[in-house]
Amino acid sequence: MTDAIVVRGANKHFGDFAALDNVDFTVPKGSLTSLLGPSGSGKSTLLRAIAGLDNPDTGTVLINGRDVTNIPPQRRGIGFVFQHYAAFKHLTVRDNVAFGPKIRKKSKAEIKDKVDNLLEVVGLAGFQSRYPHQLSGGQRQRMALARALAVDPEVLLLDEPFGALDAKVREDLRAWLRRLHDEVHVTTVLVTHDQSEALDISDRIAVLNRGRIEQVGSPSDVYDSPANAFVMSFLGAVASLNGVLVRPHDIR
Repeated sequence: MTDAIVVRGANKHFGDFAALDNVDFTVPKGSLTSLLGPSGSGKSTLLRAIAGLDNPDTGTVLINGRDVTNIPPQRRGIGFVFQHYAAFKHLTVRDNVAFGPKIRKKSKAEIKDKVDNLLEVVGLAGFQSRYPHQLSGGQRQRMALARALAVDPEVLLLDEPFGALDAKVREDLRAWLRRLHDEVHVTTVLVTHDQSEALDISDRIAVLNRGRIEQVGSPSDVYDSPANAFVMSFLGAVASLNGVLVRPHDIR
């Protein structure tokens, strides 16, 4: 499997704080990869470096083999969804989703087909004439995802998109996001601090701590075969047995 995203030797400092410390990171094409870690671990900084919102001090970023390190975000072929939805309040759901294709000078017929399809995919076909304030928080984030996908991004970057929602809505939406990914197959990177979210929906998880990647692997790899004590303790409950950290379910 080829890599859609390659980050090499990325360093990023904010004053004396090392947000990224010589990070190497790859994302296989078509995968859903989660960046998981506590606050201050560097996960959002890494995502923003991929997006071009915060360029690394040193290092390179490649998207589908193209060096985009010094290319602005709008020319990187990305879709980005933030935790707090960003929408044009005076535009309907349909017009919000159509905004990207319109400024890219797509034909009216192409825009209509694209928007109709995306609204169907994200479950908002019956809400196209509503305005953002008439939607629930979960519906707004579905609209934000549709708008990000409307420009046919090479990669989709999600910065804790469900973090501001209540637990039940968040749980429903993460299952929906997995189904959406399986339908559209766009390479996706999701930032989250929610271990259950990462374990439930990811193809791969990168666990970060203090600006470094501690481990990258499948959910079962990082949970059942953690690289170190930090990964083990961060991914779930642990107990100490004769000085050795073990999962409670491993104790007989």
